[in-house]
Amino acid sequence: MNGVPSRLRCDWIGFKTIIIREFGRIVRIWGQTIVPPAVTATLYFIIFGSLIGRRVGRVGGYEYMQFIAPGLIMMSVITNSYGNVVSSFFGAKFGKHLEELLVSPLPNWLIVLGYVMGGVMRGFFVGTVVTIVSLLFTRLALAHVFAIVSAALLTSIVFALGGFINAMFAKNFDQISWFPTFVLTPLTYLGGVFYSTKMLPNWAFVVSHANPILYMVNAFRYGFLSTSDVNLTLAYAIMVTAAAGMFTLAVVLMNRGTGIRE
Repeated sequence: MNGVPSRLRCDWIGFKTIIIREFGRIVRIWGQTIVPPAVTATLYFIIFGSLIGRRVGRVGGYEYMQFIAPGLIMMSVITNSYGNVVSSFFGAKFGKHLEELLVSPLPNWLIVLGYVMGGVMRGFFVGTVVTIVSLLFTRLALAHVFAIVSAALLTSIVFALGGFINAMFAKNFDQISWFPTFVLTPLTYLGGVFYSTKMLPNWAFVVSHANPILYMVNAFRYGFLSTSDVNLTLAYAIMVTAAAGMFTLAVVLMNRGTGIRE
């Protein structure tokens, strides 16, 4: 009877250790994890919001700077959730200390969850900093707090898992940079961060709805502005399905030892 509580306690200690290590890593290199997104967001607001925004005018009934603020926050959450996990897990592979986790009694699904929570932490830290930067340039109202938190959480989980899966397959540092460069960045920029899909021609309007990031950005924007270019039920269905499917895939790959026992 004492075996189950002992195992649960062991699993909790291992899971907590991964999270503490990830938190320490984020804080230790704050100059690389926190400062650059804040600077980048400031430049976006100055260039796109102040300069270009004056020519664009109002979008969806809101000032352009107010309209793009949620998109910029979500963009920082996406890139940092992904970047934290892909660099951390690949670093563990490259530094040959991943074996310490693999030989521990910690189940693979908990290892995956620990790294994902590290990505979520960084996503929320950076998202909070970019939100503060946003408030220096425009006004944001918390219209639907649940939508804000849930959309940010689900999106962060999805891209943290994406970073984990990428790191498993990557064999060198070049292979962890091509995906954000050639896939993640284009999808993010074309995901409704800087524009409403209602501004697009018909063909672009249809094509843009094949981009999952569009649904994530709009669900998050709805939390602030009570406006969305997509059906929110569909948006949450996409996010939940993607999170569950990618988590399952990551655990299956871990169980098979893909990329870590070769």
